[in-house]
Parts: sequence; structure tokens; C-alpha cells
Amino acid sequence: MKRLRIPVIPALLMGAAALWADPGSTPVVLTMTNADSNQLLVYDTAGRPVQTVSTQGKGGASGNAGGIATQGSLAAAVNFGSKTVALFQRTGDGFHLKELIPTASNPLSVAFGHGHLYILGTTKVESHRMFGETVASNPDGVVTLLVADGSAAQVGVLPNQVIISEKSNVIETVNLLGDGAVGGVPALVQNIPANVNAPFGLITRGDNAYVTIAHADEISLVRGGKVLTTTSSGTQHAPCWVALVGPFLYSSNSPSQSISRFAVYGQKIVQDAAVAASLNGAPTDITSGNGLLAVIDGGTAASHLSIFAVDEDGNLTLKASATINAAINGAAMSGGEEQD
Repeated sequence: MKRLRIPVIPALLMGAAALWADPGSTPVVLTMTNADSNQLLVYDTAGRPVQTVSTQGKGGASGNAGGIATQGSLAAAVNFGSKTVALFQRTGDGFHLKELIPTASNPLSVAFGHGHLYILGTTKVESHRMFGETVASNPDGVVTLLVADGSAAQVGVLPNQVIISEKSNVIETVNLLGDGAVGGVPALVQNIPANVNAPFGLITRGDNAYVTIAHADEISLVRGGKVLTTTSSGTQHAPCWVALVGPFLYSSNSPSQSISRFAVYGQKIVQDAAVAASLNGAPTDITSGNGLLAVIDGGTAASHLSIFAVDEDGNLTLKASATINAAINGAAMSGGEEQD
């Protein structure tokens, strides 16, 4: 097992070898260096680095979310500069590169669902059929985005569609064919706020998609191809990335270097903590699972991973943190219980 050779907080280095004792149930946090020689970085939930694996490609993604996605023992990570997605499989001794999937445009965001891996690139969204734990190299659907100017941010999966944000003020959906492949042409989401400015991160659950309108300091609920409600982020600016834990929605706010908490139910998005936690830098992605919230902030000098425990009232307690000398991108959890 290859050990991570980048500086981390010294107190967190003890006992990392125990990670793979029960790989199917032990949760870990994934991110990637996003460098010219891109690497997948694996941390346990105590913030200890346990593995680094080459993605066999170049990084370079920016202004995006969902650069890493997981399903079961699989993890997909984007190689923006190489126009490939690296598919990894987790076994008893760690993550292993399983295959490289070529993409129609430089990949930014990935999501699993409906027996497919969906890949959002700078100008297109594509679907790749899964056969067990293998993903087809050739897409079974490719659709050009509405704007397709390189401002694509994130893709999410709904029951019969995928939903996509483009920072050039577009939220769109693409219908799925009966077998789960993308098809047809994108449809602009209706009732997008008049002051829309940079739709960015999103998270889906059931028929609902929560989409940040980053530069307007807002979060919108999209259902059935329409924006049903929009809520201000209040004192915190540029909510860029979001994650769900039970009835709570958490936004990571880039310039404010904070996490806000919202209660979500029905058509409501209600902010109940403007600052649920403060961060070391400007966050670049967020993920949740196993009663935990993991946030990364990326910078040219140093980046940070922060892992918070979430209690029944939605309160965040810092459980672990690590400093990484890489402009990291993407965050996902693997193992343990299914993501909330």
C-alpha cells in the first residue's frame, strides 16, 4: 500500500495502517491533488492519510463541484487535462485503478445512478453504462449543454433526468431514456430567479435538487423542472457547494470561509445557523455520509480537509483536520453507510 508523502498535521499520522481491516464498512474521505500528475488521496475519518494512487492523468479542474463520486466499492475521479475519468475499485488493501474512461469534453463533475456513470464536461454531458463494477468506455448518450461555454459546474441525478448547473446563469435538465442513457436536448429550468448570478453546486434527493446561486447569495429548490423556492444565504457570501445530512442542508461559503446550516422540508429552505462552522480557507467542495460532513478548501500554498461530526440537531463538531500541500479538488466518502 502506497503511503501519502505530503505534509499533514503530525498528530494525525498514528495508526493509519488499520484502515483496511474492514474495507467494506470503514468510511474514508477521498480528494485528489488536481495536479499535472493527478493523484487520488485517501484519508480516514480521523484525518490520517492512508493512501495515494495515481489517476494516470492530468488535473486542472476549477470552478466545479462533484469531481469525485462513489458507489459501493467504486470511485470515479476526473482528469480534466487528459479528458479522461479514472475509475477505481476498493478492495482489502485499498483503492486500485480499474480503468480510464475517455470523455467527449474535459470532465468536471461525475455522478452514479440508473446503472450509469454520468460525466459532465465543459461542453457536454454523457452517460456510460455500467456492467456490474465495470463502466463502458464508449458513451451510450452524449448531449451538448445549453450554453456550452466552459462554465459547467456540477451534474446531479434525479429519477428520470440529470440536472446540470452552468455558471453562465443556466440550470438545465436532460431527460433519461428508458435504459438510463441521456438523450434529446437540454431543457432550461423554469422560474429561475431574475437576479440569477452563477448557479454552481447542487445536491439531489428524490425529486428535489438544491442548487446554489453563488454570486446572488441564494439557494434554490428545483423540482419537476421548476424553481419552487429560493432562500438567501444571509450574512454569508457565495454559497458554492452543498450537502445533505438528514433534514439539514449545509452550504460551504467560499469568500466567507464558513459553513451554513439550513432546515429543508417540503418546499421550504430555512436558514437556522448562518455560521455552523468556520474553515481555514475558501472551500472548494463538500460531502457527507456516516453522520459526518467533510469539507475541503484548496489553495496554491496549502489546502485543508476538515471532518465534522453531525449531531441529531445538526450541530457540527470538528472531529479531524489535515493540511495538504496541493490545490486539491473534489470530495467524496466511501464505505460505511450510504450517503445521507
